[in-house]
Amino acid sequence: AVWFGIVVFRTFSMVRSALALLFSQTALGVMFLSMQAEFLGVLQIMMMATEMSIMAIFMVMFMMDPGGLGEMDMTHQKRLSLGAGLVSFVGAVAVAVFVDWGPVASVAPDAAQQTVDLGLELLGRSMLIFETAGITILTAMIAATAVAIQPGVNSGTSPRHMKETERP
Repeated sequence: AVWFGIVVFRTFSMVRSALALLFSQTALGVMFLSMQAEFLGVLQIMMMATEMSIMAIFMVMFMMDPGGLGEMDMTHQKRLSLGAGLVSFVGAVAVAVFVDWGPVASVAPDAAQQTVDLGLELLGRSMLIFETAGITILTAMIAATAVAIQPGVNSGTSPRHMKETERP
């Protein structure tokens, strides 16, 4: 997972970067499965597979060089990025070390009950919000695609503003 995470930022190709991110997140899903958290593992793998597939499709459609054949330097603001990363890492370590996580449960419920409890906790109060956000994002993607496509470019027809004599 860590190696694929590094590859995400070291490759020139956005498609390869998306695939590396997919493999990294799939490795995390496999780690959930190995810890017998089947619901979280399968959810992680399914979500990332769908998300990265859609992202790769949009990159191929709209980017000038999705294959990464041209050399590009994507490392802008190196000092600011390193500083932000260092502060984030120190903050994450501080939270992990200094937060009181409460007592460890002596008896855990069975796997089926844990899945039910997790589903209710994640989606109980927020299901309507998640559904609304999903529909809104889908509508925005369709609208952005419709606006970005120029009429007549690939359909064999000419744009309306050209006169009959100007058409190729």
